[in-house]
Amino acid sequence: MKIFVTGTAGFIGSHLVEKLLESGHEVVGLDNINDYYDVNVKYGRLCKDGIIKDLNEGEDIPYGKKITSIKNKNYTFIKLNLEDKETIMELFKEESFDAVCNLAAQAGVRYSLENPDAYISSNVVGFMNILEACRHYNVKNLAYASSSSVYGLNESLPFSTEHNVDHPISLYAATKKSNELMAHTYAHLYGIATTGLRFFTVYGPWGRPDMAPFLFVKAALRGETINVFNHGEMLRDFTYIDDIVEGIVRVIENPAKKIEQWSDKTGKISESSAPYKVYNIGNNNAVKLMDFISTIEKKLGKEISKNMMPIQAGDVTATFADVSDLVKDMDYKPSTKIEEGVSHFVDWYLDFFDTSK
Repeated sequence: MKIFVTGTAGFIGSHLVEKLLESGHEVVGLDNINDYYDVNVKYGRLCKDGIIKDLNEGEDIPYGKKITSIKNKNYTFIKLNLEDKETIMELFKEESFDAVCNLAAQAGVRYSLENPDAYISSNVVGFMNILEACRHYNVKNLAYASSSSVYGLNESLPFSTEHNVDHPISLYAATKKSNELMAHTYAHLYGIATTGLRFFTVYGPWGRPDMAPFLFVKAALRGETINVFNHGEMLRDFTYIDDIVEGIVRVIENPAKKIEQWSDKTGKISESSAPYKVYNIGNNNAVKLMDFISTIEKKLGKEISKNMMPIQAGDVTATFADVSDLVKDMDYKPSTKIEEGVSHFVDWYLDFFDTSK
């Protein structure tokens, strides 16, 4: 298949490109390479995937021009904003995609308190452009990133796709819930098979610098203090990147199907009479935040100084995924232990930032 993947300079997107190419697919990737976090990490991912030769070439990537990977001729990258509807439409017309995986988004719960406009532009307007492009250029297979943040005020654990998600507590979560609603509408009206993936806490090599594992390792190596919110009484469904990517590929290769006898009285919330599906994708095993920190400390042989703080606005105390539907439908089996995943992440961090320098 020829697959369009957005967010390919991002953490999950970069790993997904590798896996799709290994599976024999052709990939066209998009990213606007914004500076929400350290762009050198994004440039590093693009180096890894053969779009640029070294970090110094990152700033010279032209906007709107397709670049073929020097490592794999089946991977093409374009620097582009999702909000650029005209160019998005042109790209879909030229490429005739078989499937789309939309991972690009303005990420981060806390940043949505500071810059809400960025979330509407990228996550709502940008997603609308993807839906419209799929509609007009006959792409019938769309997978897209949602988030565990949609569970908001829901306190029932583990989080299930059959739970009500009408009470988000951050604008980021609200935009992700809106994506699910928009996707259902296009599935119903135009027969586009749409599958939403509610990601839980993803970690691993090439991870995001604004995420907790990155911040914890950085602080430990510098002898700095980390902020531990809710006084450490947090649960997170930490999921290793390889397990996440395996699940995404299976979803792309098995698009959503309509449930012919579905009704709002007897059917699952996560399904529909339209070709629509929502899955949780996580480790199905909540980990105490303090245990995760302890695992990092053991790997580094260092104790991390901690500043215990109250919970921040927009945060939830626990995330824990019920992934039974994904297991049943896609034979999804996350298998990476926290100790193994943390070890791989720390080794990558030490290598990329070369702390000996």
